[in-house]
Formats: sequence, C-alpha cells, structure tokens
Amino acid sequence: MIECVLFDLDGTIVNTNELIIGSFMHALKENNLPPLTREQIIPHMGTTLQQQLSAFSGILEDVSVLERSYRAYNNAHHDEMVDSFPRVNETMDELSRRGIKLGIVTTKIRPTTLKTLERFDLLKYMETIVTVTDVVHPKPHAEPVLTAIRNLDVDPRKTLMVGDSVVDIQSAKAAGVRVAAVSWSLKGEETLRKYDPEYIIHDMTDLLTIVEQGTNES
Repeated sequence: MIECVLFDLDGTIVNTNELIIGSFMHALKENNLPPLTREQIIPHMGTTLQQQLSAFSGILEDVSVLERSYRAYNNAHHDEMVDSFPRVNETMDELSRRGIKLGIVTTKIRPTTLKTLERFDLLKYMETIVTVTDVVHPKPHAEPVLTAIRNLDVDPRKTLMVGDSVVDIQSAKAAGVRVAAVSWSLKGEETLRKYDPEYIIHDMTDLLTIVEQGTNES
C-alpha cells in the first residue's frame, strides 16, 4: 500500500507550460540570441533552469543574464499564464483525508515554488517541499526524492512519485520508489513510457485507485 505521494510541480499538478516556454523565448530575444521553437524547448523542460539556459544559449558560459531575463518575465506574467490541472485539489483533499503523506519535489527555486502552491491553495497539503536549492544533486539524481522521503520518515517502497518528465522518472527509480507519469505531459505519453514508469495516469483522480489498490493503471 502507498503511504506517501510526492509530486513534481511544473507540468504535473500546475500548468506552467506556456509561462515557461514564453519565459525562455523572451530571455533569448532580449539577449539577442537565436530564437527556439516550442519543439526545441520542450524536451529540456524538467531539468534545472541553468541547464536549460546553457543548452539553449549554446555559446554562453555564464547564463546569469539570461536567468535574470527569464525570471523577470516569469514573475511578471505568472498569475495570468498559470493554471491548475483538473481535479488536483479534490485529489489532494482525498489523499490527505486517507492519511497519505504528501510532498513536492521540484527543480524550481523555493520562492517561486511557494508562490505557485499558494496561488492554487495547494501549499496546505504539502508536508515537505524539496526544491533545487535544497539539494546538491537535482533530478535526475536520487537525492531530491530521497530527501523528501527522509523528511517524511516514510518507506521508499511505499512511496509514489508523480511527474511529467523523464528526470522525474529517473530520480524516483534511482531512489527506489514507484512512478506515476502523467499523460498530459508535453513530452508525450509515448516518450515517458520508454522509461518504464509503473503507472500512466490520465486523470489526477487515478491516483486514488493506485493508492487504494496498487492497481496498475497504465
């Protein structure tokens, strides 16, 4: 039986996809770098901001100026471009009611993580929040998931990680926990299946069945 569910944030429980893509496009344009298409950006989403900016700039060793442009646009447009995915809050309510421990494991920094969670009334459910600034080795390393497990004092074998990216799956598997990949990921269900998540969920409420029965919903 599952006693703990950990969630990635962006693209998993909160739809920040268009904000993230727009922020990258803005940062490149403002700094006179070649533009990228959505299709070029999406495969890198889920890794750290610095890793993505390094990949997108190609020629810059120091991406701090790009990071400033990204964060300025992201903060300015956050509330108008971000939304929650369907049935997230009601699923959190029910998981919490059942005594399941809940947490966030993200490659975002803590201030923007808290801002997003507060915006959609999700902060109250989370008993631990592990951000990129809380670890030495971000996803796909096991450290972020293991840190959350240690904070909650739970058994990794009874823990489920829910995410939308390859690095979520890799981090969870490295930590010895089960994985539920979300079918609404911009990466596409077919891409995520290549990394063998135990479950593919098509609605957030599918987690209730997994938690109750351990039934493979993929």
